[in-house]
Amino acid sequence: MTDQENWQFETKQVHSGAQPDPTTNARAVPIYQTTSYVFDNTEHAKNLFALAEFGNIYTRIQNPTQAVVEERVAALEGGTGALLLASGQAAATFAVLNIAESGDHIVSSSSIYGGTYNLFKYTLAKLGIEVTFVENQDDPEEWRRAVRPNTKLFFAETIGNPRINVLDIRTVSDVAHESGVPFIVDNTIATPYLIRPFEHGADIVIHSATKYLGGHGTTIGGVIVDGGSFEWSKNVARFPGLTEPDPSYHGASYTAAVGDGLAYIIKARVQLLRDIGAAIAPHSAFLLLQGIETLSLRIERHVQNAQEIAEWLDGHDDVSVVYYAGLPTSPWYSAANTYARKGVGAVLSFELKGGVEAGKALVDNVELFSHLVNIGDVRSLISHPASTTHSQLTPEQQLTTGVTPGLVRLSVGIENVADLKADLERGFAAAREVVAAARASA
Repeated sequence: MTDQENWQFETKQVHSGAQPDPTTNARAVPIYQTTSYVFDNTEHAKNLFALAEFGNIYTRIQNPTQAVVEERVAALEGGTGALLLASGQAAATFAVLNIAESGDHIVSSSSIYGGTYNLFKYTLAKLGIEVTFVENQDDPEEWRRAVRPNTKLFFAETIGNPRINVLDIRTVSDVAHESGVPFIVDNTIATPYLIRPFEHGADIVIHSATKYLGGHGTTIGGVIVDGGSFEWSKNVARFPGLTEPDPSYHGASYTAAVGDGLAYIIKARVQLLRDIGAAIAPHSAFLLLQGIETLSLRIERHVQNAQEIAEWLDGHDDVSVVYYAGLPTSPWYSAANTYARKGVGAVLSFELKGGVEAGKALVDNVELFSHLVNIGDVRSLISHPASTTHSQLTPEQQLTTGVTPGLVRLSVGIENVADLKADLERGFAAAREVVAAARASA
């Protein structure tokens, strides 16, 4: 068989991590709908629990269907291992808690998904973890100034939501490594088909698999991928959870047991997933596989449609500004050409000249665009972030994440682009009526 490491992306997304079922010869990956697994003997059981041997113990911790997704996403990202979880929020939470604890500090870009901002700002604070938000993620000095002796990690998104700003991965990763901490990036919008963060210095990648990896709006899931490059064992004082004996696991040191290349992802599995239990169901893992198998094909159409819609909106009389890094007018156009040469994804946002009420009228009068808060579906989606995904934030916090009161966000699907334009034009017509009525009554 061809060496899997030499397979191209499109081949990996179909084959990595899988082989015909050894019992039935089934070609598709089976759904292993079981809670637990029989041990060969007592010695086998002992070795599994002691991390002396890898294998299945209990589906909360690992499942064969889940394992295929993990191996496949790790292959696509170029990582050493992955952990599939119940949601993208679980992935973000585990990614931080795996190396930070009460009394620690993290540094994050402020240009992140509203749910992640909430997690960092409020929930982590209750656990004793403090966060400093970098307002301008393009300024390396702002990242440097935020570092403290108890800082454990940097966090950002490769393509921000909803500002659609492309991260200068190499610059931020260099600052993180100068400071002796790993750089965790959320690669949900880009997917590994558009951006592979490990190639630019990132250490850990997370995804909301709910979005483009699954791709069909049917399945909630999240994944953490370990790049295997961060040398935890050379930073013993800063990362004792990875390097010193774990009393909850027979005194094992993860770096000593499996090395720097796998210590992070193994700890996340056998400690956090074991104790917190954000496990994904085998059937959900199976559904995510169906999406991953067509990832490149879908992303190509998503990007093609989004680019055309962005260019059309940019010249539209009713639109004041479009946020999409694929446009030459974007401040992140140069970064897009550096890091995302195949395109900058299918999420874009824009402001209407008529303001908030015009935006509401547009959202309420489209038909093809579904009004909901997901992204990454094959169907086109529309939302008003200030009243939905970012509504828990104060108006000031919303602005730091790029959310203005009249912002409209699109997740452009794979439909015919002419139909999408016609649908938006109906919304624009309704928006103009609202503006005209407001002026008449003024």
